[in-house]
Amino acid sequence: MDDIRPTVRTRPRDSATRTPSTFTELAQAVRERGLLRRRYGYYWSKLVGAPLVLIACIFVFVWIGDTWWQLFTAAVLAIVFTQIAFLGHDAAHRQIFVSGRWNDWVSLILGDLLVGMSYGWWQHKHTRHHANPNKLGADPDIELPVIAVTAESAARHHSPLVSWLRAHQGLMFFPILLFEGLSLHASSVRRVFTRGRLERRWVEIVFLAVRMIGYLVLVFLVLSPGIAFVFLAVQLGLFGFYMGIAFAPNHKGMPVVPRDMTLDFLRRQVLMSRNVSGSRFVDVLLGGLNYQVEHHLFPSMPRPHLRRAAPVVEAYCRELGVPYTRIGLFASYAIVVRYINRVGLGERDVFSCPLIEQRSHV
Repeated sequence: MDDIRPTVRTRPRDSATRTPSTFTELAQAVRERGLLRRRYGYYWSKLVGAPLVLIACIFVFVWIGDTWWQLFTAAVLAIVFTQIAFLGHDAAHRQIFVSGRWNDWVSLILGDLLVGMSYGWWQHKHTRHHANPNKLGADPDIELPVIAVTAESAARHHSPLVSWLRAHQGLMFFPILLFEGLSLHASSVRRVFTRGRLERRWVEIVFLAVRMIGYLVLVFLVLSPGIAFVFLAVQLGLFGFYMGIAFAPNHKGMPVVPRDMTLDFLRRQVLMSRNVSGSRFVDVLLGGLNYQVEHHLFPSMPRPHLRRAAPVVEAYCRELGVPYTRIGLFASYAIVVRYINRVGLGERDVFSCPLIEQRSHV
């Protein structure tokens, strides 16, 4: 099954935790439909198109010059950078090429050089998330610095400011996302300069330096200081906001797995993931992340195949009696906000956990 091996170790390590028939049969059905085959035409068009669009944006930015109209350019750049980040996410999951080396270099160029996000930082964090989504003590995505998404995190002692923010985090959730872009860049820089294993460290340092320093120099050469600072605030704020609303519906408000609980691979990925239904516009808007269930089961599946795989996976889960969550975009945001608000207010039983019902099947 080499062609469906995920980028990260999402299969159980201990053979005692496996239920081979549950995932193997689904994987076979997906493979027979050709949904794991590479989509070179689709991805090459994006790999060529994305840099061209970015170059066009830079040309327009220089051509418009020192004017407040550049705030519209900042908004467009936020969208372009996020879409490039989605493409880098695909490469990091080995969705584009068979060669791991090719995928790595595409991720480095797209992530570090064009967007300003460290591929090594993302890989270290995202690997642990895929292995144990929403599991206490294992998934870094549920250990956030400001927003609490678990009762365990909300119960910890914090500074008065953080405690106040968490008590109002349902209301503050979307405004806080405006700072996510700055946080992503800062985390990337911190990662490449801290100790620990990091492949191609100097490549990342050089790429990040060229991207960040070069971008700042360009902005302040073209714009006067006042407009430049506002331009950067708008671009970074909207970039972080867009990234946040793309990733937030995926797992927030889904069951949180206790530290001592063991689930088989299929249930571990399906029960903690939420799909966002919608048109192909939603597929483009969220970069394919709206098919979170399928992405977690088959991380190396090319993005355009996720829509076709979703009905197959949903029908299979229905046969097994495994809850498969699919909901509209705005309804998903309402669930996320309501959930984190209840967590912030100190409620411990913040959802009706279907894991209890699943124990008899594990």
